[in-house]
Amino acid sequence: MKYRYLEDVAIADIAFEAYGEDINELFINCGLALTDCMVNMKQVKPNIKKTISLKSERIEDLLYDFLSVIIFIKDTDGLLFSKYDISIKEKKGFSLNADCFGDKIDYEKLELRNDVKAVTMHMFEIKKEKNRYKATVVVDI
Repeated sequence: MKYRYLEDVAIADIAFEAYGEDINELFINCGLALTDCMVNMKQVKPNIKKTISLKSERIEDLLYDFLSVIIFIKDTDGLLFSKYDISIKEKKGFSLNADCFGDKIDYEKLELRNDVKAVTMHMFEIKKEKNRYKATVVVDI
């Protein structure tokens, strides 16, 4: 399972848990879950590549910033992504390089779901569980 929605967390928000065998896969699945909140990803073709590079002291802050940038790109450039290639390195904090593939929002062709406004800090966390990572994220719609 890559991610699942948490039904009874909030009324005006969407909550999800995402999973990954490693931290890179966790971030990819968080990006996919966020995108899935906004659009039917099967309809989003990976025609446009956008690179995101970020640094942060804490891995949680890096994930928060990454998801916030995806929302920012949606709002400013009108892009939604359906594929993510991510590399995270740890050296004096954490750095992320993500190639995000998607396309322009087409209101005629895409099944749009929710207009995500922001990532919240409510319940936000990353945990290592046995042999995988889990992130809990709540987004404001």
